[in-house]
Amino acid sequence: MQRLTGPGRAFVNFDGEILVKELQPGELLRVDTGHVAMIDPTVDFDVEIVRGFKNILLGGEGLFLATLRGPGKAYLQTMPMDKLAQKIAQYMPQVGGKGASGGGNVDLGQLFGGR
Repeated sequence: MQRLTGPGRAFVNFDGEILVKELQPGELLRVDTGHVAMIDPTVDFDVEIVRGFKNILLGGEGLFLATLRGPGKAYLQTMPMDKLAQKIAQYMPQVGGKGASGGGNVDLGQLFGGR
C-alpha cells in the first residue's frame, strides 16, 4: 500500500469497475487482497490467512484475504490487472495455430508486403 498525503490533487489508476463501500464504525469487510484499490486513512487494513483445507484447495481465491474495518470508505476494484490480462490472453492468437477465439493467425509482415 502507498500513502498519499499533502495538498493538491492525486491521479490514481484502478482496474475494472470501482465499488465504493462506506464502512460504519467497527464494520468488517473481508475481500481478496487484489480487489482493494484504495481506503480512507480511518479504515484499519490487515491481511489474514484463509483457514481450512477446503478453502485453500477449492476456494479459488488464494490463501490471503484483506480485512477492512471501518469507519471510512473502501474503494474496491472488480478486476485486478493480472486477472484482466489472463482473461484477455485466452482470446489472443497463438503462434503457429488458432487462438482460443477461433481466429487464425495473420503475419503482418506478409500482409503489408514485408519479407
